[in-house]
Amino acid sequence: MASYPYGSNYPGSSGPAPGAPPGSYFSSQHQAGGQYGPHSGQYGGPPPGSPYGGPQPSAPYGTSAAGVPAGVDPEAYSWFQSVDADHSGYISLKELKQALVNGNWSTFNDDTCYMLLNMFDKNKLGKIDMYGFSALWGFLQQWRNMFQQFDRDRSGTINPQELHQALSQMGYNLSPQFVQFLITRYAQRTAQSTIQLDSFIQICTQLQSTTDAFKEKDTSRTGNVRISYEDFLILAVSCML
Repeated sequence: MASYPYGSNYPGSSGPAPGAPPGSYFSSQHQAGGQYGPHSGQYGGPPPGSPYGGPQPSAPYGTSAAGVPAGVDPEAYSWFQSVDADHSGYISLKELKQALVNGNWSTFNDDTCYMLLNMFDKNKLGKIDMYGFSALWGFLQQWRNMFQQFDRDRSGTINPQELHQALSQMGYNLSPQFVQFLITRYAQRTAQSTIQLDSFIQICTQLQSTTDAFKEKDTSRTGNVRISYEDFLILAVSCML
């Protein structure tokens, strides 16, 4: 693999994040077909069952298309109706956290939920409408599919070696030491040496946004930049999703 450190072969790498609605953070990034590789849809469609950790027995979330607005995924619509406890037509951060679970049915961590809310709250209301949730649904489907590709032992977690393989396939040339740093940084418990789906999504999305910001400074495409302290702070703060 080329030594160039930029990721270029994963969902959303050169254009909007998978399923991201217009007006979200990623809509301002480079469009598909740029020099970093085309937008990739290679991870297929939704897997059977619940998209957040396997089929859910006796789940109340049917997939009837009756009354589903145009442009909204029917299954996402059913989940939205169930999660929107106050029937406000929006999903709050608290409701979103209740909707998203890992393979062991633990809820997504707060940081990932907040990041996802910011990405798909295109109206900046602090909540997501039905269309935003449907877009979020598609986004999570693609990342879950990729997570499952590298969860070789079907443990519901990814270890440092599996994460390194995943990031390498995405086009990143990162050292094992840096990947271990990511695991340590994003593992939800200090003693853990693995991450679940929520942290995997957070790592990949943050890595993407940081890489995109770095590319803007690396005009010579050498993988190195020289910037002032204030420019560094601007880059860092702009990547806080």
